[in-house]
Amino acid sequence: MQTWTQLLCVPQRFLPTVVCLACVSGGFALAQEQSSTDWAQWRGPSRDGHLPAEAAPWRQDLSNLTESWRVKLGPSYSGPIVSGDHVYITETIDKKLESVRAYNRQTGEELWSTAWEGAMQVPFFAAANGSWIRSTPATDDDRVYIAGMRDVLVCLNTQNGETIWKIDFVEQFETPLPDFGFVCSPLVQEDAVYVQAGASVFKLNKLTGEVIWQSMADGGGMFGSAFSSPMIAELHGTRQLIVQTRTNLAGLSLQDGKELWSQEIQAFRGMNILTPTVFQGGIFTSAYGGKSEFYRISQQDDATWKAELGWQNKTQGYMSSPVVIGDHAYLHLRNERATCINLASGEIAWTTKPFGKYWSMIANQDQILVLRAEGELLLLKANPEEFTVLDRKQVSEESTWAHLAVSGDQVFVRGLNELIVYTWKAAE
Repeated sequence: MQTWTQLLCVPQRFLPTVVCLACVSGGFALAQEQSSTDWAQWRGPSRDGHLPAEAAPWRQDLSNLTESWRVKLGPSYSGPIVSGDHVYITETIDKKLESVRAYNRQTGEELWSTAWEGAMQVPFFAAANGSWIRSTPATDDDRVYIAGMRDVLVCLNTQNGETIWKIDFVEQFETPLPDFGFVCSPLVQEDAVYVQAGASVFKLNKLTGEVIWQSMADGGGMFGSAFSSPMIAELHGTRQLIVQTRTNLAGLSLQDGKELWSQEIQAFRGMNILTPTVFQGGIFTSAYGGKSEFYRISQQDDATWKAELGWQNKTQGYMSSPVVIGDHAYLHLRNERATCINLASGEIAWTTKPFGKYWSMIANQDQILVLRAEGELLLLKANPEEFTVLDRKQVSEESTWAHLAVSGDQVFVRGLNELIVYTWKAAE
């Protein structure tokens, strides 16, 4: 075990208070009746960056992490997803097409690929982060759902890649093309798929693409649809869709999309990027250009809900959604530091020096696997006392902004122009 407190942690008295949260720590139902080892959607089985409780414990090091196979691809920021024997990955081709490819997860054999016209250019001030496809797909084993940059949602047959249905939100709802593309990652639950697109929140029939309801329409604003991805949680006995639009954090009825409660969230140009975090009946969020805020959600009667500010500070999240273990969240901030925050009190346990531009994180019991944007994998101990690095290993020479995926003893790393699959045997 290697502790990095002296090297990377900054005494709290020298830093402004740092806190942001952006994932969910409880109250979920699994997205589909799939194997518990599948990584079939954004941030895994429960959409919170956690492996299932029954998952085998990891080793204390990365010494036996070995490459199984890799393939070259066009650029993408969307994470790989894994279901059954298949792994699905997206790419942008020649700045003209978007594509989904399916591979055999054990051998790397390509099973099929499907492409459509859909590339676009993001604004010049965001060009450094590329104009390629961003949203992470989702699958229910029979179908895979992919969000294309030009505000389209495509449903494909997982066996052969044939298109089952496609919805173009710009064309169908006459909304502006979002300047940054379709960023939200689809959520598939029971008979529906939920997305933030077309300057609204939509519930669609997952078999046909038919709109079941549309909620929180805002006309698109200056920069189009929201960046944050929705999730489902149970608050005070009521399952609801938790969304963060470009201006508001809200809970919506799953049946009709009615706003149960809503809270305005300040953000620079609507850059509410993170997935909201549910913790002990409340919700934490943090916005780029805004604040970090924790809201307590209560139900006054059968029809009235209320969001009350529990605490806030001036720190700002960016794009990394953290993982929550016990009462503590481990997260990466806009200022490139990592931090640990006690969610019950809002107190900062520790904060590091700058540590890379982006992290994606997966938790398993009391360990956290981190993929840095610089292509390095970190194995952390979830330790509120100090920032503890167990091991680290360079796994890609390219930038790795796509979210990490873990399924069984396999680790899936999406480099900017490649997919690399590693085998990492569990502890004895």
